[in-house]
Amino acid sequence: MIEVSQLSKSYGNIIALDNVSFTAKSGEIFGLLGPNGAGKSTAINCISGLISASEGSVGINGYNIANDATKAKQSLGLVPQDLALYEELSAHENLLFWGSAYGLSGSALEQRIQQVLVDVGLESRQKEAVKQFSGGMKRRLNFACAILHKPAALLLDEPTVGVDPQSREHLLQAIIKLKQQGTAVIYTTHYMEEAERICDNLAIIDQGKIIAAGTVNDLRVQVGERDLITIKGLFKQLNDKTLLEKLTAEVLEFSEGEIRILIADASKRLTEVLNVVEKSYGKVSQVSIQQANLESLFIKLTGRALRDAA
Repeated sequence: MIEVSQLSKSYGNIIALDNVSFTAKSGEIFGLLGPNGAGKSTAINCISGLISASEGSVGINGYNIANDATKAKQSLGLVPQDLALYEELSAHENLLFWGSAYGLSGSALEQRIQQVLVDVGLESRQKEAVKQFSGGMKRRLNFACAILHKPAALLLDEPTVGVDPQSREHLLQAIIKLKQQGTAVIYTTHYMEEAERICDNLAIIDQGKIIAAGTVNDLRVQVGERDLITIKGLFKQLNDKTLLEKLTAEVLEFSEGEIRILIADASKRLTEVLNVVEKSYGKVSQVSIQQANLESLFIKLTGRALRDAA
């Protein structure tokens, strides 16, 4: 179990993390979903003990990361955003090094190396130098190094950033397998689709604060049984939202290039919505409808899209 209580981190007058609390239980994937710069990596660094929190506490399997760092870290695995690999060494040699650092040796280490290579789909490439690997393969090997010692708790900081679809699928399947084996996982991402797919519970974080938390279904309830209509085009006269609001729609975004609304029965009411937009606001170039999701909630709470937030 990983227990985070009232965690804060400041750099002078800059508050990177503000009174954050959550728990990741054994056999559970807890997601931290938010844009770049939201505080996700700061949280991971405080939980792992790489940096000291300004306030609050972190417990890993009952050990406080500040007071019992050695015992806490013995059951912890960390996959940082920056690759922790030796490029000149082969994949197998990297795993030998990290396995030895964890105190593994002999046939037990070799058996474990072969297992994690299979888990990440690199068993046929294990003798090749890491410098010859693609970015996605390096990400997979980085993950394999972190799980060699079968950690009870695992921290994953944006593990799929910039990877190819095949590598992403290998990683997600390996993470799900760890969950099934009882590992407590904290998973940070700004990819809403990943959070919805693999997380049992999650928190949406923005500007260092948790602004919503719960299961995916719990969070969707906050948006309601409505669909998200995204309308792109060239719009003007944006000082009056009332025409859209009269359609019993909630306006989430209202700018010169994009209008987003939440509305019930969107497919049936699309023509009505577009007529209002084109008559009163400007020319429409593109329209999409989707079920309300976590990004819809983020827009509702912050007024901006995950992809646009900084």
